Amino acid sequence: MLSARSMSKALNYQIRSVERWRQGEDLRSGEDALAEEVPVALVYGGISYAVMMATPDALEQFALGFSLTEGLVASAEEIFSIETSEVELELGLGLQVDIEVSQRRLHQLKERRRNLAGRTGCGLCGSESLDGAIRPINRVEPLEMIAPTAIEKGLENLTTNQSLKQRTGAVHGAAWCNTEGELVYLFEDVGRHNALDKLVGEMTLNSVDPSQGFVLMTSRGSYEVIHKCAAANVSNLVCISAPTGLAVKLAQQAGMNLVGFARNGKHTIYTRGQTSL
Repeated sequence: MLSARSMSKALNYQIRSVERWRQGEDLRSGEDALAEEVPVALVYGGISYAVMMATPDALEQFALGFSLTEGLVASAEEIFSIETSEVELELGLGLQVDIEVSQRRLHQLKERRRNLAGRTGCGLCGSESLDGAIRPINRVEPLEMIAPTAIEKGLENLTTNQSLKQRTGAVHGAAWCNTEGELVYLFEDVGRHNALDKLVGEMTLNSVDPSQGFVLMTSRGSYEVIHKCAAANVSNLVCISAPTGLAVKLAQQAGMNLVGFARNGKHTIYTRGQTSL
């Protein structure tokens, strides 16, 4: 059974003194909130697998979601414990997440071990060849397209609940909304993929049925976002910005409903899981 313990007391933002300029006015001293961005090492059974730049909160959910969406484990039952600790670095704080997995998965990790220095929003760092850059995608359950009213409600709820973005203006959000558009879970992070992994981890911990709602992202529909949603069996994905051409192709292969450019009063449907456009 999965257990989690955190030893980190890191905050997800800091306050700094700044000077503000506006046309026609003198410089004014003030304060600004800055989103934290720290290296987070994911260590499986003593094997360092990845180092990601991330916002230092919800790291247990992040580790669980990352493990699932990257295919490192097939289910949460293959993870026995997650423990987070702080590491002092020359430029500040680092965090290490130790993940205990089954012996079978640990053996597979040793076989496919990679060390990647994950830059914010980078999804292919660490791929050893072009052949390995684009992985086969999981097929999801084809569902009806999300109702426009649900998307509108989800967008409204997302805007009013992104506290870290409102404070810093520097993070992405990944939300789970039910079929009516009500916001159930929301995670924020400097990396859109990190925010999504945190969301997937939380959904897994709470045994959420991925057919009973949609993921709402404050980002473009990238290759990695599509892949991670498909790995989590999410059939409905709504993004505030546009998808890439590769993302649309993969969403079609997965049988996913993909909506982009979701703004108040409008959105664009790129793929339908049940029918072709």
